[in-house]
Amino acid sequence: MSTPSTATPSRVRRAVLPPLAALALTVLGAALAGPAHAHGDTLNVVITGEQAGHVTADVTWENDGDAVEEAVAATVNAVSADGTRTQGPWKLVRDPGRAAGWTTAETLPAGTWTVTVEAGFPSLGRASKEIGVPVTDPAPAPSGAPSSAPPASPPSSAPPAPSASSASSAPPAPSASPAPEDPAPAGSGTGWWTAAGVAAIALLGAAGGILLRRARRR
Repeated sequence: MSTPSTATPSRVRRAVLPPLAALALTVLGAALAGPAHAHGDTLNVVITGEQAGHVTADVTWENDGDAVEEAVAATVNAVSADGTRTQGPWKLVRDPGRAAGWTTAETLPAGTWTVTVEAGFPSLGRASKEIGVPVTDPAPAPSGAPSSAPPASPPSSAPPAPSASSASSAPPAPSASPAPEDPAPAGSGTGWWTAAGVAAIALLGAAGGILLRRARRR
């Protein structure tokens, strides 16, 4: 008569753990791969045109059309209609105004261009389109804007020059005569001696007359 065998706990763990680990890995892999498979394996790149010369494009996942939340590594190249001019390669940068929008920091010159966008991350995607960039005229200055230059002042009116006839008919201006100098008294040096001589002669004459009278009286 055989006795029934009893399983030890260690044997139970060895028998149960491998299937549980495999199941956990399967569930984890499915959880991680679920969003990727839902989005798809490729990117849908649509060139929407240009904005002031900047190339614009929408980048979404191909399967569900969701916007790509990751950074997109894509290059932009452009060739002119006659094939003589090229622009790029440029990189796409996110357009903050649109969830799926992307644009370029550089601008295309005016003209017709064949633009090609090639994406390499987070998945592959490609698009090509011909777009036209119009010629933009410089903005005219506002009509009501005040002029920065001050208005020119009118020239000052100079008095008219006198004509030759009026100058000839005008009376001559009196010439400035020099101030008269005080004349030195004429003969100031000899007049005194003349007066003294006359007085002396008069005295001598008087004295002579007196002597003559006395002589006659005697």
